[in-house]
Amino acid sequence: MTIEPDVEEPDRRPGAPHPRETSVLFGQGPAERGFLDALASGRLSHGWLITGPEGVGKATLAWRIARHLLAGGQGDSLEMAPSERVFRQVAQLSAPQLLLCRRPWDDKTKRLRTAITVDEIRALKSFFQMSAPDGGWRVAIVDAADDLTVSAANALLKILEEPPARAALLLVSNQPTRLLPTIRSRCRQLRCLPLAPEALAAALQAAGHPVSDAELPVLAVLSGGSPGAALDLAAAGIGTVLWATGYALDYGWLQVDVFDDRGRPRHHRGEFPLPARCAAPTARLLHRMGGVHHHRIAGFRHLR
Repeated sequence: MTIEPDVEEPDRRPGAPHPRETSVLFGQGPAERGFLDALASGRLSHGWLITGPEGVGKATLAWRIARHLLAGGQGDSLEMAPSERVFRQVAQLSAPQLLLCRRPWDDKTKRLRTAITVDEIRALKSFFQMSAPDGGWRVAIVDAADDLTVSAANALLKILEEPPARAALLLVSNQPTRLLPTIRSRCRQLRCLPLAPEALAAALQAAGHPVSDAELPVLAVLSGGSPGAALDLAAAGIGTVLWATGYALDYGWLQVDVFDDRGRPRHHRGEFPLPARCAAPTARLLHRMGGVHHHRIAGFRHLR
């Protein structure tokens, strides 16, 4: 597998490094320890279902596990320096014992396809049928398993039912309940959780988008503890004043005025839906700050 420089990658978030290029993971220590404990026990599952809210580091964890196994699976940490040969190979998708399964690019339409088809899973089956030249691990990442068609999901289930030796299949899923129950039952689950504000700030700093101490509380709430969602907000590229009132939050909406960096209106005030999980903590935050809070972040468009 090679990287086509002009082809969009469905598993890359705009404005952030690809998870395979990311050397650190914040806030997911329990999930990492769950995998390492299973590996140390000698009872490593062939199928791993990595779940959690979108943007909290599931794919980054999958790539860390892949690098660890391809390097021999030794040691009690998933850390690896970017200068290591395996890290470089994985970052370039040139590791021969690694396969990435994701929504493919359609050369005819010049667009990404909307789903992972059975053809991709057939290629995955062929990959697992080949033996590793040094007797090492073969690793495949499916990102995201939510994108599987029905036929692709059934084909994947057959692989899980008859797993090859020394093979690991890492399924990344934002909505595991959409997967076949039989797929879920044949995988061990690693649950990634939303990040605490301090870990969120560290993740944004590592991704090249540092936030101030003043911005962090509101950004943490609005992102739901997801660095990916926070990047969508913080990397929008315009200066924004977000104005939220407790009254608006009672109805699960935010009222916003958007200005440029010189204070000139960019958009008329509007109301935008607030994710249900954010409404109560945001209301409490605003109450502590006096009911109405003006706060600078860098975009609201993804709250629409």
